[in-house]
Amino acid sequence: MTHVVTEACIRCKYTDCVVVCPVDAFREGRNFLVIDPGECIDCTLCVPECPVGAIVPEDELSDSQREYLALNATLAEAWPRIVEPRDPLPDAAHWAQIDAKRQWLDPAPPAKSARHAADTAPTQPTDQEDA
Repeated sequence: MTHVVTEACIRCKYTDCVVVCPVDAFREGRNFLVIDPGECIDCTLCVPECPVGAIVPEDELSDSQREYLALNATLAEAWPRIVEPRDPLPDAAHWAQIDAKRQWLDPAPPAKSARHAADTAPTQPTDQEDA
């Protein structure tokens, strides 16, 4: 079983959950996080860390949250791994109070920036590889 990031995360993107994940299962989009179901080990450590209650065990998803199971799996394939905490989005406190946010989910991967450079930079060849 996996845990699922649901609608409550949209336009908030708190990353407290990322810090406690022992298998680095979180992936980052522009305004949302997802959990890679192939990586999640169902440890539950992330659940209490989310200040907006966005992380739900798969078997506890409500009917209105069921689409997020497939959405997490699909977006996890396209988005980069996130292992370090980041500041929440600037207006996160405002968006944390809003319930219906699905239409504001941006499915694009995060914009390339210096903070992602280490995650996506190619490795340098060693002297042995050059020979």
